[in-house]
Amino acid sequence: MLRILVRLYLITIVTFSAALYLVPDLVIKVFNERFLSYNLDQSRGLQNLIVQQFRTLPAEQWPALAARMDGEFHPLQIALVRNDDPDFSLYETERLQRGEKVVRLGAWGWRTLAVAPLDDQVAVKLVVPPDPLDVNLLYWSINVLIGAALLACLLLWLRPHWRDLERLRSTAERLGKGHLSERTHIPPSSNIGALAHVFDTMADDIENLLNQQRDLLNAVSHELRTPLTRLDFGLALALSDEMPAASRQRLQGLVAHIRELDELVLELLSYSRLQHPAQLTERVQVSLDEFIDSILGSVDDEQISPEVVIDVLLYGELDRFTLDPRLTARALQNLLRNAMRYCEKRIQVSVQVLADGCEVWVDDDGIGIPDDERERIFEPFYRLDRSRDRATGGFGLGLALSRRALQVQGGSLTVEASPLGGARFVLWLPVQE
Repeated sequence: MLRILVRLYLITIVTFSAALYLVPDLVIKVFNERFLSYNLDQSRGLQNLIVQQFRTLPAEQWPALAARMDGEFHPLQIALVRNDDPDFSLYETERLQRGEKVVRLGAWGWRTLAVAPLDDQVAVKLVVPPDPLDVNLLYWSINVLIGAALLACLLLWLRPHWRDLERLRSTAERLGKGHLSERTHIPPSSNIGALAHVFDTMADDIENLLNQQRDLLNAVSHELRTPLTRLDFGLALALSDEMPAASRQRLQGLVAHIRELDELVLELLSYSRLQHPAQLTERVQVSLDEFIDSILGSVDDEQISPEVVIDVLLYGELDRFTLDPRLTARALQNLLRNAMRYCEKRIQVSVQVLADGCEVWVDDDGIGIPDDERERIFEPFYRLDRSRDRATGGFGLGLALSRRALQVQGGSLTVEASPLGGARFVLWLPVQE
């Protein structure tokens, strides 16, 4: 908000300053004749008095009189000049030769020069000098005070906007973090009351929609698990050694499909719970090297090929780090399973603790992920074309769960090209206050 105030004030003060110095010049140019005639009327009396003083004396005494009057009129300057003096413009010279008085205008239409002809060749001029430094400083102080008054008015006007916009921003931030009951509570009398009302209405709709989606997903998942469990138990009872080999193989295939469905239901339940993370996250200090070692041990039995080598690189001294062990382990396990599924022979896990957080890289030497697919792979149920097969592609929920598990902790999960030739998943967790 301070940036908005500074920008608004700069625009206002620059516009005011430009108008202050450009508009008077423009008005004077447009109405130049009126300003000239007005100043001629204002200076006529003083010029006539000066001319009468000179005409009471012979011409040879005029220089002495001009010098004496110059001292008496100080700081105004009195001097004799020729009518055709090169300092005069053509218009001014013509007026003097016709016996007419001349005035010259400066800033704000103020008179800076007044000239009256004494005869066909000589004229007397009255010069108004520039304002002294202290007076100029006073004028500038007036401008500064006007600018300060404008700033005070802007602050007074912007303060309620600032307060309500900050409340709207904080509400949107908390709403984005999963606190769906948050509302702005900005009164309708506020200048952004209509916007706040629309926002609160939108938040109500989002909360209702997500609650309905969560309830439906939970209900369907729980209802599916009961018949799936019964089918699994029934098929397990139906399997026997006396059964023909072909029938036994078909039943074992059905059992595998049922367990696959049961695993999908569990994934859906996990994803549904992560939509309301405020009640799920916990903060525990763990030793990172031991934590990574336990995760590698948990997926070691799932290693598809014994030829795959998993390297672990620990950069620097790994201190204890605060995180949610359950959610972080779930994210890393999904990333490692994904790397095992698509790598050729090598997986590399790198861990580095920085001043503001912890970064973990999971690299593989597979075929990688195209640039245009690197964001879509984190969408639920999205699988790359080469992973449509259930044997390699899974359900398309693993990466979505991993990213969500990190986001609820304030972290992030991104993917980029790996130095090993495949994909690199970058896991980031900030330092918890």
